[in-house]
Amino acid sequence: METEAVALVVDAKGLACPMPIFKAKKGLGTVEVGQVVEVLCTDPGSMADFKAFANSTGHELLLAEESNKIYRFLVRRAK
Repeated sequence: METEAVALVVDAKGLACPMPIFKAKKGLGTVEVGQVVEVLCTDPGSMADFKAFANSTGHELLLAEESNKIYRFLVRRAK
């Protein structure tokens, strides 16, 4: 997924649930349909949260990974 062009990076590091999801939702609202938003956070619960967020909103979760306690998500805006 590294080839995806990221339209916006949302830094939600240091924020606890549900703030990373709120910041991601706000960020997705600023990009065009089909564009990708990268979200960085430190909340361990964000893995489950972003999967549920994508399922409930229809946005496409392209990537969900963790490295050195930083969680990185790529979400494509669907609508």
